[in-house]
Amino acid sequence: MKKLINNAENVVDEMLRGMVAAHPEYVKRVDGCDVLVRAGGSNGKVVLISGGGSGHEPSHGGFVGKGMLDAAVAGAMFTSPTPDQVYEAIKAADGGKGALLIIKNYTGDVMNFEMAADLAADEGITVEKVVVADDVAVENSTWTTGRRGIAGTIFVHKCAGAAAEEGKDLGAVKAVAEKVIANVRSMGMAIAPCTVPTAGKPSFELGEDEVEIGMGIHGEPGTHREKMRSASDTTNHLLDKILAEGIYKSGDKVAVLVNGLGGTPLQELYVCNLAVSDRLAKEGIKVAKTWVGNFMTSIDMEGYSVSLLKLDDELEKYVNAVADTPALRVL
Repeated sequence: MKKLINNAENVVDEMLRGMVAAHPEYVKRVDGCDVLVRAGGSNGKVVLISGGGSGHEPSHGGFVGKGMLDAAVAGAMFTSPTPDQVYEAIKAADGGKGALLIIKNYTGDVMNFEMAADLAADEGITVEKVVVADDVAVENSTWTTGRRGIAGTIFVHKCAGAAAEEGKDLGAVKAVAEKVIANVRSMGMAIAPCTVPTAGKPSFELGEDEVEIGMGIHGEPGTHREKMRSASDTTNHLLDKILAEGIYKSGDKVAVLVNGLGGTPLQELYVCNLAVSDRLAKEGIKVAKTWVGNFMTSIDMEGYSVSLLKLDDELEKYVNAVADTPALRVL
């Protein structure tokens, strides 16, 4: 294993310390916790809190800032954060207007965030929750009952964050998050595995000419393995599954997220995005916004996912609203 680390056991702590050192104008760390909050506070608005296992950077700490999250909780590598860590994030971020927890649909995340919400409620903090399950690849999988939450979660952070920033109350912010969840679908694939630092070896094996379609962001199995195909063919296969959901039709507007999993060159992500653009044009679906890059990774996995968000006037406004975070300086 070749990694630029000091000690595999200290990666999360040192990563968070390094983020604060790089971005003190954006984030600060809660003492004694693996939690990042806005450096300047949240100005008495509804606060958004998300998180999960580390290894998905820039998710989630990279999205703490104006127009997105107010706090991010970092679990151990690919491991759900503990309830007490989430509870500390809620307390640190709370501005008196309530908190919305944005949870990806993994059993540990759902359970631990819900326990933290109960603890916060006992302290008089109003907490609401939404669960993101945007991955169309498989219905049930390792670590989940129902569909997994993957990169489409970024659209939830963005739109709900914009709604909170403009002063909407907790119920209205939750409604925006739920609208995004109802209208976002994603699917990914991998051409090479990731290596968890504490494991010291690749998390799975693929043949030299093999890819895994529908791979999860922790290396969970997808729908099948197949021989490597062109970027266009592979992207269209992912889009076949997404469009088969039946929520996107000719004349619709969408936002597109082409998300790298950590080891895929930006050059290749843009090639995949061209296939997305061409396919949606053929389907009569207008692309109103496109993001290409690393948003929710899987350490150093080679591969990508595609997410589509169907837009109405409200969601289009929120997708285009200003966000200022370490990972998204201008969005």
